[in-house]
Amino acid sequence: MRSRREQDVERIRSALDAARDVVRAFTPGEIAFETKEQRGDPVTEADLALDRLLRERLPAAGEGWLSEETVDDASRLACERVWVVDPIDGTREFVEGIPEWCISIGLLEAGEPVAGGILNPASDELVVGARELGVRVNGRPAPAPGRAGLARARVLASRSEVGRGEWDRFEGSDFTVVPCGSVAYKLGLVAAGRADATWTLVPKHEWDVVAGVALVRAAGMSVLHADGSSPVFNQPHPKLPDLLAGPERLLAEFRAGWLKAASHDPRA
Repeated sequence: MRSRREQDVERIRSALDAARDVVRAFTPGEIAFETKEQRGDPVTEADLALDRLLRERLPAAGEGWLSEETVDDASRLACERVWVVDPIDGTREFVEGIPEWCISIGLLEAGEPVAGGILNPASDELVVGARELGVRVNGRPAPAPGRAGLARARVLASRSEVGRGEWDRFEGSDFTVVPCGSVAYKLGLVAAGRADATWTLVPKHEWDVVAGVALVRAAGMSVLHADGSSPVFNQPHPKLPDLLAGPERLLAEFRAGWLKAASHDPRA
C-alpha cells in the first residue's frame, strides 16, 4: 500500500497531467489578457480555466485552498492540510511567449510545505516530490545537489528584477546570474539539479513559492529568508518578504558575504 505522501505526490502528478491537457487549448504568445486592478499583473482565460480544474481535483473534505486566482477564504487558516496553487506562475512570460512559466501545486501540512510539483508545458518539464520521497524529473530521480559553495555557481534571477536593476548589486560576483521568468519554475529547476540556487530579495506571495519550497527541501537543500529565519506559511496575509533557496553552505556564503555587502550598497 502506498504511503500518504506517495498518494499526495500522485494527486499532484495527476492534476498536473490534467492541467497539461487544458492548457493545450491556449497558445503562448497569442492569447488575450486582462490586467488585474490591484497589482497590474496580466490574467488570461488559461489562468482561470486551470484554477477551476485544480480546485475541482485537489482539495478533499477538510482541506484548505489558496490560489492566486481564487478569492481567499479564511477558513483555510484552521485547516491542517492546505493546497496552495498558482495556475500559471509567470503569466507575463506566458502572454509574451517566453517558455519560462509553469503550473504550480504545493501542499502544506501544519504550515509546512510537504509535497509539490511544477509543470512547464512549454519545455516539457515535470518536477514532483516530497521530503520523504525525494524529487523526480520527468519520472526520473533528480541528481543530488552538486556545487555546495557560491563560487562558479549558476544562480537563477527574476527576469523582471534584473530588468529593474535589482541584481546590479551583484556585479563582479564569482557566480553566474541567469535571468529566468517564473519563481516557481526557478525553484523547480534548482530542485531538479539544473541550477545551483535562486533568490529574490523582494516580496513574493505564498502561491508563488510553496510548491518550489517543497521541492527544494525534498532535494535536500535549504530555503530561508534573507535574515536567516525559516519562512512560515498559511498566514492570514500570505506574502513573504524575500526568499533564498539552494544548498545550505551556498546560502550561508551568500548571506555572510554578498548579502551583507548589498545591505550597505546605496543602490540596494
